[in-house]
Amino acid sequence: MTTTLSEYFAPQPTSAADLPDPVPLLRSLTQGVLEVLAGVREVDQLARWFSEEAFRALVTRANLSARARSARGLAPTRPAFRILSIHQSSPVDSAVEAAIVVAGPGRTRAVAIRLEGLDGRWRASSLAVL
Repeated sequence: MTTTLSEYFAPQPTSAADLPDPVPLLRSLTQGVLEVLAGVREVDQLARWFSEEAFRALVTRANLSARARSARGLAPTRPAFRILSIHQSSPVDSAVEAAIVVAGPGRTRAVAIRLEGLDGRWRASSLAVL
């Protein structure tokens, strides 16, 4: 059987046992995403931690947030929040799904992130900010 070039360079799954604890990354990604949506961090700073599809979705959401701020005449401000809890599960060996509950000044939000072990590191393949 011959391996094609695209198969050779495709990301390779990595077992969770071979990866670091995902909680610090979940905390950092949550903070980074909320700062991107608030307009105080460049979305490109998070690119290496996201799959292409998840990153495109984040860019779209960041652009919508920027337009909404502009329409209301609001300047970007650093969000004040604290992470209340992180609930995680591992549906398969090389993935972690987490719900991060975040308290801000006016509301409590949930951030859902799926991390997949690829090429020896965690990478966010899905993100939802509720």
